[in-house]
Amino acid sequence: MKEQNYLDNLVGVFGHPAAENPGVVIQEAAFRDLGLERWHFLTIDVDPGKLGDAILGLKAMKFRGINCTIPHKIEALKYIDKVAASAKLIGAVNTIINDDGVLTGENTDGQGFMIALENAGVAAKDKNVVVLGAGGAARAICVELALARARRLTIVNIPKDMALGESLVKILKDNTAVAVDYVPWVGKYNIPAGTDILVNATSIGLYPNVDDKPDIDYDSIAEGTYVQDVIPNPAFTPFLREADKRGLRWQSGMQMLVNQAALNITMWTGLKPDKDVMIKAFEEAMS
Repeated sequence: MKEQNYLDNLVGVFGHPAAENPGVVIQEAAFRDLGLERWHFLTIDVDPGKLGDAILGLKAMKFRGINCTIPHKIEALKYIDKVAASAKLIGAVNTIINDDGVLTGENTDGQGFMIALENAGVAAKDKNVVVLGAGGAARAICVELALARARRLTIVNIPKDMALGESLVKILKDNTAVAVDYVPWVGKYNIPAGTDILVNATSIGLYPNVDDKPDIDYDSIAEGTYVQDVIPNPAFTPFLREADKRGLRWQSGMQMLVNQAALNITMWTGLKPDKDVMIKAFEEAMS
């Protein structure tokens, strides 16, 4: 007799806001391509202050895992049982794996970013990098850049979140050899001469605020600077339009999103998804 098993395997994302997060598009496409018909990715809006309740629910409903996005990546550390070494160093979690009620926190953001950088033909070693922002994504990116032996990191963040920027600088100074500075973001920021890589690791420009862009002097970006956004939706942000208008090389957050999602799927299922399938699903959804 045919096995009767209709149990759903649930994963998803906790965020606030969450409605614009396109993770479901690429994850579901990968599941179907892998033949995982009873795996489902849920997009769940979790209010700040309610993350602990949501993670208790995750355990109760035996989710296989969850992604954490804005604003939950740092807060999630309070509610998990084990933290992978890289996530501990980063001080933020974007992926949780549930093994029979034991929750392990991982961080695939920085790894996804570095794969995107490599695919663009850009090496981090000996480069001067400016990172806008100091939140969860920025922390992951800065740690990975430092471990890849970037020469200097300049972290630019708003003064009201100064503690985030300063704590990130301390992590990098205590654990890596990179030269690092924190710059309070007051008014229009001028990109320093000699910058090789410029990264927008803030949420500025994220849907629905699609006309917003970081307050920097775009004419101060030197010719030859590589520009990377972490925002996947929209894929072509005003930040990237400014880079494109000046003839600079750039890449959207889509590649980083797909790379980290592929890593998540492998952690949850043990299978390696086809990234081309995921990219095609994303492009179709965005068109």
